[in-house]
Amino acid sequence: MVAEDDEKQAELVRRYLEHEGHAVTVVGDGLAALAEVRHREPDLLVLDVMMPRADGLDVVRVLRAEHRELPVLMLTARSTEDDLLLGLDLGADDYMTKPYSPRELMARVRTLLRRSRRGTETTASTADQALRCGALVVDPDRHEVSVEGLPVDCTPGEFRILAAMATEPDRVFTRQRLLEELHGFDRYISFRTVDVHIMNLRKKIEPAPRRPIRLLTVFGVGYKLTDPARNAPRAS
Repeated sequence: MVAEDDEKQAELVRRYLEHEGHAVTVVGDGLAALAEVRHREPDLLVLDVMMPRADGLDVVRVLRAEHRELPVLMLTARSTEDDLLLGLDLGADDYMTKPYSPRELMARVRTLLRRSRRGTETTASTADQALRCGALVVDPDRHEVSVEGLPVDCTPGEFRILAAMATEPDRVFTRQRLLEELHGFDRYISFRTVDVHIMNLRKKIEPAPRRPIRLLTVFGVGYKLTDPARNAPRAS
């Protein structure tokens, strides 16, 4: 689905998407975007930020509050880092600033769809095999996270990072490696994207986010996921 109030931009994106074999629905404002997502349940939403009735940031905020996990690729004329990180903080999966290359847009759409489908695939060899790191449990098949038995709501981007790290507890993941889990584009702004996802995950899985015990920073290298109980000093 494409939510874009600029008719020329919307038509351009629609043509490129249809050329790649996608069925496309186009809407021109934020409230229509919410209504159509609820009705059609699309595989991906290409979402402009500046729209009438409800802007793209409000649309993402509502969709994530409703626990809808469809990938969201935001488009905006805003280019400051704060604007980009705000969209990602609300739950967008990727962000492109205008003017953009239609070919790059299609590449990002393909990447988001591929990763989304990979996350929903279930095979006999992986069924019911949740990933565990102490009291933290990540279930790729059910797309669920829990800490000490309590459910944790994660955006698609947060989930992909956590699932990747949970496959190898105590391994240090560089920002570049985590960036590849998100969308695979090597851009400076995207390294800050990883940091924002880590910050948001700490708010959700750490008892004290400013003093993390599970999701640790390895200065100058990246991040690692660890079991605090295993690393705690033993009583004499």
